[in-house]
Amino acid sequence: MSDPSAGPLGRLLRPASVAIVGASADPRAFGGFVQANLARFGWRGALHLVSRSSTQIEGHPCVSRVEDLPVCLDVAVLAIPEAGVLDAVRALAARQCHAAIVFASGYAETGDEGRARQQALVDAAGAMRLLGPNCMGCTDFEAGVALTFEPLAPAPCGGRPGIAIAAQSGFMAATLREGFLGRGLPVVWAASTGNEASITLEDAVEQALLDAQVRVVALYAEQWRRPQHLLALARRARMAGKPLGLLMPGRSARAREAAVSHTGALAADHAVASALLRREAVVVAAGLDELFDATAILLRWPQPAPGGAAFVTGSGAMKNLALDAADACGLPLPPFGAATVAALRERLPAYAVAENPLDYTTIGVRQPGLIGEIVHAAAGDAAVGAVVLAIPAGPAVAQRDKADHIVPALAACTKPALLVVTGDDGALEPFFRDAITASGVPLFRSADRALRALALVLRHADDRLVAGRADAMAVPPVGAVAAWPDADTAVPTWPEYVGKAWLASLGIAVPAGALARSADEAVAVASRIGWPVVLKAQAAALPHKTEAGGVAVQLADAAALRAAWSRMQADVARHRPGLVLDGCLVEAMAPRGLELVLGARRDADWGPVLMLGLGGVWIEVLKDVQWFSPDLAVADIAQGLRRLKAAPLLDGARGQPAVDVAAVAAVARMLADAMRAQPRLREIDLNPLLAYPDRVLALDALVVVDPPGAA
Repeated sequence: MSDPSAGPLGRLLRPASVAIVGASADPRAFGGFVQANLARFGWRGALHLVSRSSTQIEGHPCVSRVEDLPVCLDVAVLAIPEAGVLDAVRALAARQCHAAIVFASGYAETGDEGRARQQALVDAAGAMRLLGPNCMGCTDFEAGVALTFEPLAPAPCGGRPGIAIAAQSGFMAATLREGFLGRGLPVVWAASTGNEASITLEDAVEQALLDAQVRVVALYAEQWRRPQHLLALARRARMAGKPLGLLMPGRSARAREAAVSHTGALAADHAVASALLRREAVVVAAGLDELFDATAILLRWPQPAPGGAAFVTGSGAMKNLALDAADACGLPLPPFGAATVAALRERLPAYAVAENPLDYTTIGVRQPGLIGEIVHAAAGDAAVGAVVLAIPAGPAVAQRDKADHIVPALAACTKPALLVVTGDDGALEPFFRDAITASGVPLFRSADRALRALALVLRHADDRLVAGRADAMAVPPVGAVAAWPDADTAVPTWPEYVGKAWLASLGIAVPAGALARSADEAVAVASRIGWPVVLKAQAAALPHKTEAGGVAVQLADAAALRAAWSRMQADVARHRPGLVLDGCLVEAMAPRGLELVLGARRDADWGPVLMLGLGGVWIEVLKDVQWFSPDLAVADIAQGLRRLKAAPLLDGARGQPAVDVAAVAAVARMLADAMRAQPRLREIDLNPLLAYPDRVLALDALVVVDPPGAA
């Protein structure tokens, strides 16, 4: 066992001394539950009770005031109403207590007044750490310490590597704990951080990294208080091969709003946070099932190799369903190589097809040991990173065969091997379930869930490789990219012509053209670059030109251009009285191409991030975009584009040519380098970015910067 005081949660999880403030002889009071838990777990540390109504409880003497407690206690559990918490915290801080657990609600989750009450707790605590308020405490199963008001049963890990759980929600901490324990998986410790007055999920992650017994971490977060610290911890976890699995609500607007009233958290931009966390190979689950299932796989296989999946079954129907399910979750089922096909043909009947997914037919009925050989042959394929075997439970005699032959074969696989026993809640014989649990083979009763979880796990393996390549790329030094235009000091949003000139200096292609300050100048520019042309009104205070009548297209001659110039001046003046235009941008009409959107922005908490997707008017309707860390290699950005729902358009559709995806990714990387090199850049939006078979063209540009001295 490690030093109990090690790490930010060490003395909370493994205290030598505990005080229960609000101890009660009532076994159903919060203090009664905590005391009963400690007794049930056989904890042998120094227990101190504070009670106004009792002089002793279960043989333990009580004091009536916090001021009568010993100094320098490890943990005090405040099982009292909110009205008494502040005074108790103040008194405990004066007694130099290391940490206090605050169950009470009524703080930041309730609004401004509650936030003020929570800040008062922080101020009163001083150097004392606070878990909560609005939390359910923590439990270390290996050390036998349960500081929660939930009645718990001991479940020691027996020295086995296990799972650490941390959640801002007490309900979610309990749900994850019970789910993993119900599967027979070892849980080392679980903590509910609540409103996080001082102890945060980042502290829990740091604790898990220091705990050698923790192999994988399961997290539920509604907000990260210190995102940059979290990213640094996630990098350490990735380098140590200790996966972090995360469920983070906030993909919908209503979920973000609900988070505020739950733990007093303001949910971060889910897409931005997810992209940057995946940069460090954090497994970001879409729901509870995925978090449960991916964690179970990673506990057995914390450092999986990348690749696709092999699906093995004895049913043609299950094979077909697996094809649909894998396609839906983006899990590749690669074709087997020649050597694998040859090895399978030696074991399969002549009428079976040696392909992935594989239906081995009914041969397992008479030769159950042969199924294990088939699984190993499939798993041995170079393109396969994991294998799934889907079988029915069958009667008791069949389950005995599976326990004796199939389970050991899966346990011996050198790649992740998942067992799906179909039949939903159909009964499994105790000996069969015990054999699976003892083997460590992840068990599923649903092929869909197994494939979804495996897609996450294999993406985690891919993300680790991508992160390694990104680690090797140097951060561009400030000033390495193009210099700033002189006009940037006036307003935060550059007019389009300024932004495009800057983009061109980066090496990003923009349409031929120039700024004109009169109709005569506009005609001269058009005559030089060739007809037809586009005319766009230009002013820093007019970023959205179309609504003001500030865009005219397909102007084929001087007469049309002069008419558009006059009409545009009048329309803009009517829409924005008093606005003085810098002039109008005259550009060559671009040929039709695939309209994409490329954006880069600097999130106040998370830092720079890239966004690529289907652009033009489609971005508002379909919102088909992918988000990227700004330090990814061009090839990895290009590969990420393949995750778009509209990805087939990249390769040509309905007679359209394929586009140069590598060129698109290279432009994205140029913007990423600019964001990383120039801290004053706040946002860049190229919409549309036209992609062609041989080039990329930025048709529109919006650049927003911070004022000088802000960075």
